[in-house]
Amino acid sequence: MSNKKKLSFKDIINSKKPVLVDFYATWCGPCQALSPVIAEVKKELGTKMRVIKIDVDKKKAISTKYKVKSLPTLAIFQNGEILWRASGMKTKTELLSIANQFIENASPTSSEKTTAPAKKVSWFGKLFKK
Repeated sequence: MSNKKKLSFKDIINSKKPVLVDFYATWCGPCQALSPVIAEVKKELGTKMRVIKIDVDKKKAISTKYKVKSLPTLAIFQNGEILWRASGMKTKTELLSIANQFIENASPTSSEKTTAPAKKVSWFGKLFKK
């Protein structure tokens, strides 16, 4: 038995890590054609970006909230906000290029990266500082 807590859609998109969401329907031909592309993108991105699929027929409240009118619709969320959105087919190359832009923007900048703590200077060192 798994101890993993099932996260809500809201919890997932509120992540600091970007999340690619594929809004689809099982009856949608272009959605079915895009499905293997999404699977390849997910595999290639690994842990750099979360990739999830939302069936608009099963999750009507979510698709209504985000005004999903055409399928497939793809969106990238981060910190609960939509950063990018598009409808229709995309190639693996296009999706990876778009995803990588948001992954790069999500990584800490040089000033935000963790740095070694400042060295503490002993009283002896303070006496002889230049």
